[in-house]
Amino acid sequence: MHRFPLIRSRWLHTTRSAQYFGPCKTTEKTFDKILIANRGEIACRVIRTAKRMGIKTVAVYSDADANSLFVQQADEAYRVGPAPTSQSYLNMDAILDAIKASGAQAVHPGYGFLSENSEFVKRLDAAGVAFIGPKEYAMAAMGDKIQSKIIAKKAGVNTIPGYDGVVRDAEHAVEIATDVGYPVMLKASAGGGGKGMRIARTAHEVREGFKLASDEAQSSFGDNRILVERFIEEPRHIEIQIIADNNGNILWLPERECSIQRRNQKVIEEAPSTHLDPQTRRKMGEQAVALARNVGYNSAGTVEFLVDKQRNFYFLEMNTRLQVEHPITEYITGFDLVEEMIRSASGLELTTTDQSKVEINGWAIESRVYAEDPEKYLPSIGMLSKYMEPRSWRTENDVRCDSGINEGSEISMYYDPMICKLSTHGPTRADAIATMNHALDQYLIKGVTHNIPLLRDVVSSSDFASGRITTAFLADHYPNGFKGHKLTSETAEQLATTSAALQFIRQARESYSHVSSRSAEYVLLLPQLQDGHVHKLEARVSLTLDSEAVSLQGTNSFTVATEFAGGEHAPTTNKLQVAWDVDMPFVEIKHSSGDLTVQFLDPLPLGFRVQFLGTKFDIDVLLPRQRELMRFMKEREQLDTSKLVLSPMPGTIVSVAVKPGDVVAEGAQVAVVEAMKMQNVLRAPRAGTVKAVHVQPGSTVSGDDIMVELEDE
Repeated sequence: MHRFPLIRSRWLHTTRSAQYFGPCKTTEKTFDKILIANRGEIACRVIRTAKRMGIKTVAVYSDADANSLFVQQADEAYRVGPAPTSQSYLNMDAILDAIKASGAQAVHPGYGFLSENSEFVKRLDAAGVAFIGPKEYAMAAMGDKIQSKIIAKKAGVNTIPGYDGVVRDAEHAVEIATDVGYPVMLKASAGGGGKGMRIARTAHEVREGFKLASDEAQSSFGDNRILVERFIEEPRHIEIQIIADNNGNILWLPERECSIQRRNQKVIEEAPSTHLDPQTRRKMGEQAVALARNVGYNSAGTVEFLVDKQRNFYFLEMNTRLQVEHPITEYITGFDLVEEMIRSASGLELTTTDQSKVEINGWAIESRVYAEDPEKYLPSIGMLSKYMEPRSWRTENDVRCDSGINEGSEISMYYDPMICKLSTHGPTRADAIATMNHALDQYLIKGVTHNIPLLRDVVSSSDFASGRITTAFLADHYPNGFKGHKLTSETAEQLATTSAALQFIRQARESYSHVSSRSAEYVLLLPQLQDGHVHKLEARVSLTLDSEAVSLQGTNSFTVATEFAGGEHAPTTNKLQVAWDVDMPFVEIKHSSGDLTVQFLDPLPLGFRVQFLGTKFDIDVLLPRQRELMRFMKEREQLDTSKLVLSPMPGTIVSVAVKPGDVVAEGAQVAVVEAMKMQNVLRAPRAGTVKAVHVQPGSTVSGDDIMVELEDE
């Protein structure tokens, strides 16, 4: 092990805890130096509060993270191993060596990795190092899903019907499912974060899901035990934050709703929930406190519940750590949860011990920005070639970005693909939603595929606005995967007129404002989603510059007339104001139907790529004569991949279920590929005979690698 040479960041990150909580007022003694046994945004988050409290920080890093932002922000940093987590962030020996070398008095575990590992807490205790989290016995009791459910029952907490013991094997799981009643949830006893979880509606799905869930659990948590319980249909996922000190004080904080999930992992959260009334909120809070008190809990923790349509709620699990989505609780309560954890670990009381002083201030929403393809939720890796985070909009600090990256950072296959936790706050839910939509439009990410298109579509949907959400929201709204924003007559007209204006300004810039006319006519081909397929929506736009000359830097106003081919949308005439600075991607549009932000991303041979309402659109912008000539051009033939099984992402092959000569049915399992600790089942796209297999267990694959070839039977 060696000490990493400290590198100072050249620029200040866009958000800082001090902006939300102000300077630390306490003069009470906590720690002089703490080590953060984590990486990425949560390491940056802990560093911010520690600095505000006057505490020095120590980072640990893997080889893949040597130049990461959190390493630069810490006062000291120590290498703990190669990129794989088992050799670095889960390597207790290396982390303990770093603690000893740095002289850190306490360890904050963040979330994931060792944050809920009671053996790690034991070893810290033996070394005389404080753990900024709960005691080992409380963590062990609540970290085990089977044991925690038994304890919850004894504490008077509502629980889901299911089997409380250890499930021996897949056949035992089938027996339990038959007894409990389908559908059932199979989930890892030792973990969380959506890993090691499967829903099963038949005995076959139980057998298949048991194998996948137990393998994921072993890979992620080193414990393959599986819990089986009844799956609550159309539930809402609502959780209660608790904070506790070592003096017997426990507070519950207003709830977070985390119902919008993909693969059992949260995507969009909000606080409070639209579903709860004050009475239900209080009952859930009181049960959460009762459970915490029953196990002698201290520090921050979260009690998760499933809530049905009638507001009946059932204990799901307790997370004995800081939650990913904690910023929205901080937004509506004013608590700095990291500070409360540090105070508790150092023996101090909470900043307030009076439950009556806990109030709800406004509304907050969090969107998890992932490097992934939102259609199938497959991770994307690569370097962030362009990266700009959104800033406050209507009021100071109404936008918060919790990230651990900057331009040039690498998104690695070894770790979770989350780029940022984007949170917004407002006096009302409608205000928080409007600010989130604006912030998503102002978020520039290039170099990797990301899920901002999905986030924008969800947050701007009528069902989200009205609070009609369950854990099946994404599956119900995008049954075939998210394929992009579907243009309406209004948004199609906005996109067409904006694109025409951008082309006019681009041409003026190229000719240094020497345009031959204040008017122009273009034919635009817009990608339109219909029945799951994309076709070209054709629009003819005539525009006239309202001023005598084009402004190359700043704002231009136009009068625009739009007519769509085939009569798909009614002709319109509107006023349009376009504010677009040279070399900036953001274009501010004032349109008759409202204001919006468009991102100009890249020029293309026949037009350009823009991000509009979160979705990327490749726009062809043609002169009328060009369009006429294009009608005589032959369409490019598409490559037939119907007989190929392609790797959907970079990863490692876990298993291969077929060999040459095997006859497979459509949808049959072909292989399992693991990326970022999630196992993905690859299935045959059609019935046929296996012609060739190009991978084997342990093989490393890239995205779109050919894994299996099929031929007709």
